[in-house]
Amino acid sequence: MRAVRFTSDGLEPRLGRLEDDHIVDAGPAGFRGFDASDAAWESVANAAGSHHAPEKVKLLHPCEPQKIVAVGLNYQSHVTETNLQRPEVPFAFAIWPNALIGHEEDIVIPREETRPDWEGEVALIIGRRTYRADRAAARAAIGGITAINDVSGRRAQLETPMKQFTLGKSFDTFAPMGPCVVHPDALDLVRIAVRTTLDGEVVQQSDTSNLIFGFEELIEYFSRGMTFVPGDVIATGTPGGVGDERKPPRYLRDGEVVEVDVEGVGTLRNRVRMEE
Repeated sequence: MRAVRFTSDGLEPRLGRLEDDHIVDAGPAGFRGFDASDAAWESVANAAGSHHAPEKVKLLHPCEPQKIVAVGLNYQSHVTETNLQRPEVPFAFAIWPNALIGHEEDIVIPREETRPDWEGEVALIIGRRTYRADRAAARAAIGGITAINDVSGRRAQLETPMKQFTLGKSFDTFAPMGPCVVHPDALDLVRIAVRTTLDGEVVQQSDTSNLIFGFEELIEYFSRGMTFVPGDVIATGTPGGVGDERKPPRYLRDGEVVEVDVEGVGTLRNRVRMEE
């Protein structure tokens, strides 16, 4: 089952069930959007409202998370290309929610950012309140799977000795997410393929079997002292192939289309635009 948050003809955001060729309206989205809770999935599963053609609606980022926890250095291919040490525990930073945009919205690069980069990732949406989860509780907390592009301003991220990861990841529009949310039972969570393309050129390709820390390990670790609530997001890390580590470096350019394809979710597509 696939859920979306969308707007059409100036209406307030709605939830819907995405079928092969249409969206079944499931009613108003509410403040949190699709939070991947059991109640949200039940509402979408039982939807019997009007039908919408996907090409006639605007797909929004699925939810309004209280927090977005992003994971760094979680694929060995990315560790290798950065010449950094393989982490012994998960490495995390925050993405502020103002960075979120949806499918087909523009990524706007601030005038000051000279090194804009891409990071295609599988994202988890937490579906239940979770604190100090064991492995079973961590698996049960996974409410949905979607795609996220952890767009990274390397200038802002790396220009100071202390490294400002959160700043470089949190500019407006720097966290495209979507286009839909897939129920975790519909996927093999240990082998979800992820691929990033720039104007059709494949720049990243891997799957979640190559994660250093798997989904449950991440939730176990981060929930020690931090409570997750429905709608929270974990961006699980990017594989090798980022622009900043290429020889020579390669950054996002005005007018390019960047796509993140996550198996079962589909393709998250956004055009790059430089701030005027």
